[in-house]
Amino acid sequence: MENNQVIINTDIEEGTINKNIYGHFAEHLGRGIYEGIWVGEDSPIPNTNGIRNDIVEALKNISIPVIRWPGGCFADEYHWKDGIGPREGRKRMVNTHWGGLVENNHFGTHEFMMLCDMLGTEPYICGNVGSGTVQEMSEWVEYMTFDGESPMVNWRQENGRQEPWKVKYFGVGNENWGCGGNMRPEYYADLYRRYQTYVRNYGDNKLYKIAGGANVDDYNWTEVLMREAGHLMDGLSIHYYTIPGDFWTGKGSATDFTEDEWTITMQRVLHTEELIKNHSIIMDKYDPDKRVGMIIDEWGTWFDAEPGTNPGFLYQQNTIRDALVAGVSLNIFNNHCDRVQMANIAQTVNVLQAMILTDGAKMILTPTYHVFEMYKVHQDAKKLAVEINVDSITSGGAVIPQVSVSASKDKDGKVHISLCNLDNHADATITLNLRGIVDPIHVAGRILTSEQMDARNTFEAPNTVEPTAFTGFTVDGHNLRISLPSKSVTMLAIES
Repeated sequence: MENNQVIINTDIEEGTINKNIYGHFAEHLGRGIYEGIWVGEDSPIPNTNGIRNDIVEALKNISIPVIRWPGGCFADEYHWKDGIGPREGRKRMVNTHWGGLVENNHFGTHEFMMLCDMLGTEPYICGNVGSGTVQEMSEWVEYMTFDGESPMVNWRQENGRQEPWKVKYFGVGNENWGCGGNMRPEYYADLYRRYQTYVRNYGDNKLYKIAGGANVDDYNWTEVLMREAGHLMDGLSIHYYTIPGDFWTGKGSATDFTEDEWTITMQRVLHTEELIKNHSIIMDKYDPDKRVGMIIDEWGTWFDAEPGTNPGFLYQQNTIRDALVAGVSLNIFNNHCDRVQMANIAQTVNVLQAMILTDGAKMILTPTYHVFEMYKVHQDAKKLAVEINVDSITSGGAVIPQVSVSASKDKDGKVHISLCNLDNHADATITLNLRGIVDPIHVAGRILTSEQMDARNTFEAPNTVEPTAFTGFTVDGHNLRISLPSKSVTMLAIES
């Protein structure tokens, strides 16, 4: 196979790319919920029952399949009963993890379910193991999903919801190795076994139970959880953030970075694949049929907070570098769809690698948002076999492939190929060989790129980085000769 060649085997399907790989995460953190998604009915910002109309319209455009809520670290200090009933009577609490501000609980279970209904998305509820009780978690599931007669059902109906909600995804705790209780894996495995017993299926509502999994490369955690509780779970989570610096002493700036920092960022997002492979080996040992899904329910870039903002709010700008991290990550998840069944980028609005940033009534879409919009064609499509032989790039001691690729075929037979050029200054010329496709072929493309490696959308210039038509290719039978600009994310659509 010659260098800088990619073979797409359009006739070899290797499973289905679960649409939930394109999931999201909305935690009670900074301005993610309040000022982001929720403004209240009395706000001058146009809203429907308190939820911002512009946010809903933008998020519907990227076809969000699932949203994880209410955390994160917040989940293990969240007590759901404080967030239901008349808002003026809801208990206030201090958000100790994120900025120490008072949480008024105006956005609770009913409001979150309303958001999911507006977006046509599945709720993924994360329950409180760290500071909550078995009874509290059990009654939350009953409150949401039971269609019968009980104190929880009566309470739900008193609060305005007659019919139960459909809730499929339920997480039994979050980061219980850290902010969720600083537990040992053996202890959490026992707690998981106990708590999940009372997370019941009511009627035809069947829960997909997700155990709190490992932090990055804690393979022992995965070993213990799979050995002791694998038969009682449907999914096991993994958390990994792309951080070019050091988590504790300085993660690096979201906008002011060097070429070496760019390449280190790319190197670290590519590490995601090694983590998936290594955790998968352990999961395969106990679950060779891959019944238990790998749930990467926190991922994305994490930089130092934007200067002048509350460091506990985790607000950061979003550049073309973030777009490349998103594109590469999604390619990796697509390529491991046999085990990866869900992924939830952190986070949806105003927090970490956000889709959307707001400033009062103003709103901008980030480069990451545009990647999700371009990649939505992969949702529930068939993964195609891909063979890749591309050049490498070197910077600051890091050696990485220049191009990342994934490909799929949708229900109508259309092939989509996503290509990321990770190089921050050099174009990539590749030959794309389409095996198993019938002549002639029609090719259309879209691209997200920029001249500057720190290019971003601002409230003053909201359209600096957005997709445009891509025509940098020539077609010769089954071969495409493609010139991918530096720092670009490209989506090709191919029909025969």
